[in-house]
Amino acid sequence: MALALEEAEAAAARGEVPVGAVVVLDGEVVARAGNRTREYSDPTAHAEMLALRQASALKGSERIGEADLWVTLEPCPMCAGAISFFRVRRLYFGAEDPKGGAVVNGVRLFEQPSCHHRPEVYGGFREIQSGNILRNFFRAKR
Repeated sequence: MALALEEAEAAAARGEVPVGAVVVLDGEVVARAGNRTREYSDPTAHAEMLALRQASALKGSERIGEADLWVTLEPCPMCAGAISFFRVRRLYFGAEDPKGGAVVNGVRLFEQPSCHHRPEVYGGFREIQSGNILRNFFRAKR
């Protein structure tokens, strides 16, 4: 989670919403990213999406079922859907997102009967630090 937090801080420094993600495969970090939606003018350039794409390209497969994803914020519906389609083994996240989250809040995508794959989900990792990065970022914007 420390690496995901580094990615979140780097995203904040770029003026992006500070979310970071890291993909671990066979005990090694294979991909890491922070949000780049503004930089890329791409609303799908969330940290999770970028890191999952990197890991998938490295593995040469659209399915990375042995991979674990660490992310600083509870994934949104788009990212939760991608996590399911990439067949991520475990999802670890920091802060919950009552407004935009889709794992333990909102649509709870992995609990839906139409969900193709349900990763193991563990929340609350470095939750306070993850939340503080976001709060400080938005406080500075106001």
